[in-house]
Amino acid sequence: MAVLVYTENWDGKFKKLSFELVSYASKVAEMLGTTISAVSIGNVDDDELAKLGNYGASKVVKVEGDGYSSLDSQVFTNIIAQAAEKEGAKVVILSHNNNGKALAPRLSVKLKAALGSALVELPVSVEPFVVSKKVFSGKAAGNVALNTEVKVLTLAQNSFEVVESGGNAAIEAFTPEVGEVKTIVKDVQKQTGKILLNDAEVVVSGGRGMKSADNWGSIEELADLLGAATACSRPVSDEGWRPHEEHTGQTGKIIAPNLYIAAGISGAIQHLAGVSSSKCLVAINTDADAPIFEAADYGIVGDAMKILPDFINAVKEAKAK
Repeated sequence: MAVLVYTENWDGKFKKLSFELVSYASKVAEMLGTTISAVSIGNVDDDELAKLGNYGASKVVKVEGDGYSSLDSQVFTNIIAQAAEKEGAKVVILSHNNNGKALAPRLSVKLKAALGSALVELPVSVEPFVVSKKVFSGKAAGNVALNTEVKVLTLAQNSFEVVESGGNAAIEAFTPEVGEVKTIVKDVQKQTGKILLNDAEVVVSGGRGMKSADNWGSIEELADLLGAATACSRPVSDEGWRPHEEHTGQTGKIIAPNLYIAAGISGAIQHLAGVSSSKCLVAINTDADAPIFEAADYGIVGDAMKILPDFINAVKEAKAK
């Protein structure tokens, strides 16, 4: 009874996300007294696949082919389901990113499996199998029992520590029956020269307290100093001050960086729902009663326009030492 984890790759390379998933799966497997098999779809070199063993995978099932360079939900679902059946997996784990959210419900139906989504910690118990997840926009936590023989889990990004185990993984080729690949990608345009919001460990975000798009220089400068991504609240993107791809919140991107700096953001529940899983939240706002301070680990009451320059100077001085 193995645990199967789908390890997504980007142009044949794994990111921290994949290692985080394998680390999480390793602990789940330990609770179940079993091993991990990772399934990789697409063209990935064996040297790259072998890295998964360092995080706990005992086997890597590789499915190669030029037709798997882009996600086809139906095809990928069939591949993962066949890999799960081949490995005798009773738990299948994916990331709670865009691809995982497309695949997990399909897998749940195909495998007749209960689905535990957007998890941020290990199962509460395995007999019975109970998972804990945030509910009511992160205001509470609920325990959910998964009573089916097979379970499908999705793990929220940056919610589990990456743990190196120093192990080795056997690599095994697998050729599933997938049928026709229906999705054809004719053109790919990738963002370059910028840290992607979902991958960022540090995020500097601004709200209406920044007063206008012309004042975003301090947000960008601080982000550059910290090696961070930039983000914004929904009113900011609605006003056109920042692109919609930077909008975080319930109706935008849900993120969980190690550090989230919120400048001039009041902290409406819709925004907090998208950032409440941040490891550390620093808030800057003129209103001492702003809701953002209830969620903040550190709070500064003051005008972000005046505080950010001091913040930037402090970072520069610290980096110069």
